Amino acid sequence: MGAGNLTGVSQFLLLGLSEDPERQPLLFGLFLSMYLVTVLGNLLIILTISPDPHLHTPIYFFLANLSFVDICFISTTVPKMLVNIQAQNKDISYIGCLTQMYFFMVFDGMDDFLLTVMAYDGFVAICHPLHYMVIMNPHLCAFLVLMCGFVILSISLFHILLLRQLTFCIGTEIPHFFCELTQILKVACSDTLINDVCLYVATGLLFAFPLSGILFSYSQIVSSLMKMASTEGKYKAFSTCGSHLSVVSLFYGTGLGVYLTSSGALSSQRSSIASVMYTVVTPMLNTFIYSLRNKDVKGALGRLLS
Repeated sequence: MGAGNLTGVSQFLLLGLSEDPERQPLLFGLFLSMYLVTVLGNLLIILTISPDPHLHTPIYFFLANLSFVDICFISTTVPKMLVNIQAQNKDISYIGCLTQMYFFMVFDGMDDFLLTVMAYDGFVAICHPLHYMVIMNPHLCAFLVLMCGFVILSISLFHILLLRQLTFCIGTEIPHFFCELTQILKVACSDTLINDVCLYVATGLLFAFPLSGILFSYSQIVSSLMKMASTEGKYKAFSTCGSHLSVVSLFYGTGLGVYLTSSGALSSQRSSIASVMYTVVTPMLNTFIYSLRNKDVKGALGRLLS
């Protein structure tokens, strides 16, 4: 096969999770179900928070944004996979692949940043309760979300511009169900040293700084709770942070699994399975964690449905 820039060739081939024709209907039904549950569940959280004045607080403002980002996150990968399974077609255009990759990185990074901001909100609420509404004012909340968006949009665009400089072989096959940056770099026909260095630096920074912020926030929260005399106050604080801590553990746990399987010498099938946990299962479980573990959300949901 000859090498050529894909701006003239036009497409990649996504191999998906399985090439067995008998498994395709099962995969289609399974991923369609998970996609609908995720979208409807997160949409329900947004519709529950928006009209309820009791939930017009910073933490639920961030939760509504997180739910919106989760809808967009899963929508960057699953619909294309469902279309390919239904049409029995593995093609994805070059522009479509770059677009999918860009928005995947954007919404993945936004998830990361929003979880960090929510940890900071919990830190202020528990460690500085008297100054909470002064510190976490609406202007700061909006600024934090916009700043997170600006940073991750810029970093993702930088990766895409670097990727545009690479050349690929005609008929390139991607052993994945969506265009993931590390997989694309593996199948490039030109030198990817600069791309790899930038990827590892950006990944390290985007995980290290937010995770450090989360760990610092929770260390301060635990320290404050240890000094708290009221058992009821401790329980309320733990229940407030429990949902967020569960989501953080799920997000970083599955993210670490994807990183290890992508960078290690493991099979592409294991990497795809880890990616399914990260890109599909995690956004779906976030819905249940926040709706089932949070009394305020359950109460607002009951008022909405009634």
